[in-house]
Amino acid sequence: MPEPMDDIDALPMGVATGVGSLPGTDVQEAVNIVFGELPEWPYLPELPDRGLGTDMIGRGAALLEGLPVQWWAFRWEIADLPGRDARRARELLERDLDALHEVDTAGPVRLTAVGPFTLAANLWRRTGGAMLADPGAVADLTASLTEGLRGYIAAARARMPKAALSIQIDEPSLPAALAGRVNTESGLDFYRRVPVEVARERLRELVERVGVPVVVHCCAPDVPVRLLEEAGAQALSVDLTLLDLDDVPKVDALGEYLDGGGRLIAGVVPPLGQPRPGVGKEAAERVQALWNRLGFNAEQLPRQVSVATTCGMAGAGPDYARFAMEASREAAERLRG
Repeated sequence: MPEPMDDIDALPMGVATGVGSLPGTDVQEAVNIVFGELPEWPYLPELPDRGLGTDMIGRGAALLEGLPVQWWAFRWEIADLPGRDARRARELLERDLDALHEVDTAGPVRLTAVGPFTLAANLWRRTGGAMLADPGAVADLTASLTEGLRGYIAAARARMPKAALSIQIDEPSLPAALAGRVNTESGLDFYRRVPVEVARERLRELVERVGVPVVVHCCAPDVPVRLLEEAGAQALSVDLTLLDLDDVPKVDALGEYLDGGGRLIAGVVPPLGQPRPGVGKEAAERVQALWNRLGFNAEQLPRQVSVATTCGMAGAGPDYARFAMEASREAAERLRG
């Protein structure tokens, strides 16, 4: 099996890429669109319109090794044996991977999966309550997910042996978990906050063991930039439209990360809407405004920043999804000068 290429090859900067989900149900068509519209850094898209098991949590649960799951009472939960819906989720994941045969490439390709804390906040224990409530359960879940990701990556590499693979870990619930803002089952209380050092250690375990560069995507406010950097994430994917450029602490945190050589996928293109002129220009200006506020050398920007939508596009129309990819390409070209 070929060794993974280094992260410079796997995490290209100054280009357009995407985040995760797309509309539709035809995975081969979606893969062809992504690889055609975002050739410098394509990714394996998620298609939640196909139903149960293709949602972010069901897809992540299907990756777990040694932790069977089932869909029960409108939620995913740990089970004694995999349920029918969990088996379907695994089958659909295999179909997604098979679509990569048609687009075998020697360039960078990014896989996507839910992160351990977002999964723990949405996956229930057999005794009730989210796994997030039990630190031991979170540790077991992280280990299980890590092994599943290793298999996922190996399966993708078998289909694209020359590709420079990376993986994107989606953690929209991480800020809430750190702040103690994840609701309990009743909705009347919150789970105890996850200590920063625990989150850092669990994420570091995953990053160090998956075997390819890791991008952490968080489209929520209050992205824990320093924690993710210390956990070893090789790139961050954030929604820059949520960043108030007058919020000095948050701007400084991102600035310190970038000043240290960190790489950023800047979410600046709306994931929903109607095609209209000027979107690519506005997206580039948003990134440039941050760079100017930080006072960094303009020549360094395309060496550290790529461009994408702020979040997934499952709710968009097919025409707009293509348009958003085109706008991302335009923004990247503008930033390259």
